[in-house]
Amino acid sequence: MLHKPNLWALNRKSAPGAFAVGLFVAWVPMPFQMVLAAGLAILFNVNLPVAVALVWITNPLTMPIMFYAAYMVGAKILGHKAQAFHFEATWTWIEASISTIGPPFLVGCIALGIVSAIAGFVVIKSMWRYSILFKWQQRKADK
Repeated sequence: MLHKPNLWALNRKSAPGAFAVGLFVAWVPMPFQMVLAAGLAILFNVNLPVAVALVWITNPLTMPIMFYAAYMVGAKILGHKAQAFHFEATWTWIEASISTIGPPFLVGCIALGIVSAIAGFVVIKSMWRYSILFKWQQRKADK
C-alpha cells in the first residue's frame, strides 16, 4: 500500500487532496491526528507527508483558539446559546461537559473541517493550475 507513487510524489493530483485531508483532520479533536491523516492519505491516494504535516496546524498554541471557534460555530449552527465555560484538563470536567458543550463543539469541528478541506483543495488546485499557465506563457514569450 505504501508503494503507490501518489503517496510520495508532489503533483497536481496528490497535492490538493493532501491539503484537503490534512486540513480536515486538523479540526478532528482527537489525539494522534497524524495517524488518522496518514490513513486517509493512503485511502485517498494523496501525498502522505503533506497530509500528515498539515495536522500540525492544530498545536498547543492554536488549539484553544481553533476549538473555541469550532464551539462557537457549532452553537450557531445548532441554534444554541453559547455558554461560558472554563476548561479543566480532568476526566470529571470532560464527562460533565460532553452533554452541554460537546454537541456544538463536534458539529463546529466537522463544519470547519469540511470548509477548510474544500478551501484548501480549491486554493491548491487553482495555484497549481495558474503556475502551469504562467509557465506556458513564459515559454511562448521566450520563443
